[in-house]
Amino acid sequence: MVSNIQKEKAELFLKFHQDKEMLVLLNSWDPGSSKLIEACGYRAIATTSMGIAASLGYPDCQVIQLPEMIEVITRIVNAVHVPVTVDIEAGYGNNLNEIIDSVQKIIATGIVGINIEDSIDLNPVLIDEMEFCERISAIRALSDSLGFHLVINARTDSFYVLPGTPQEKLSESIKRGNKYREAGADCIFVQPVSDKETISTLVKEINAPINILANPTIGAGSPLSVRELQDLGVARLSLGSGLMKATLALIKRVADELSEKGTYNILLDNLTPLPDAAMAYKMAIGLNNSR
Repeated sequence: MVSNIQKEKAELFLKFHQDKEMLVLLNSWDPGSSKLIEACGYRAIATTSMGIAASLGYPDCQVIQLPEMIEVITRIVNAVHVPVTVDIEAGYGNNLNEIIDSVQKIIATGIVGINIEDSIDLNPVLIDEMEFCERISAIRALSDSLGFHLVINARTDSFYVLPGTPQEKLSESIKRGNKYREAGADCIFVQPVSDKETISTLVKEINAPINILANPTIGAGSPLSVRELQDLGVARLSLGSGLMKATLALIKRVADELSEKGTYNILLDNLTPLPDAAMAYKMAIGLNNSR
């Protein structure tokens, strides 16, 4: 049963993809990070599958069991007031019936959107495009049967896993993006792309709002700014696993300094000024006012 509140949040979240202002999403992994992001003024919460898995000690790519993922998602939805969209990887199922069953259980948590991708574990072969379109259509039919509009963000991993030239990967991404849109997707997610020309072409050639990932990697340079992406016509920007990776990297740097030098400089740098650190903690536990 989908509540009226869930329906309203889904309509609002869909509208965010159509606004003049680009939708910016910081991907969270637990109630605390979600509350903090919401308290910082972001209009919606998006989860990171890698972040949730890592927080429970699992590798990414559907190793985590669905009940554990659902438990975390439920706690996140209950912790915030803004719409929540979740990364469901390839759908948590070995066939269409299993995927639809998983999506129905995930919808029951109160979420309003999903991110679903056309590869598993970045295999060298993408899921057949018509098979993936069938999945999107079935999820859309499920959403319609429940009386609300689940926002489907369909991710193609053509740039990740296909052999060939960048132009061939671009062409495949455009072809798949348009087919996924026709099948019922609301937004098309293409990654990893970072140059203006490629992003501009995706925006022009795919008949759907485009989601771009800003997740800095070694050797790839800094991602385009929010302003630059918005000027290119990008509708949605997400950070993916970037925040969780940065958090884990900070823990390692603090631990290494402490064990190697016996000092606390990195920790102190990130706690300075202390009032800001204290406020961040309060925001993460829902206490937004200073005491």
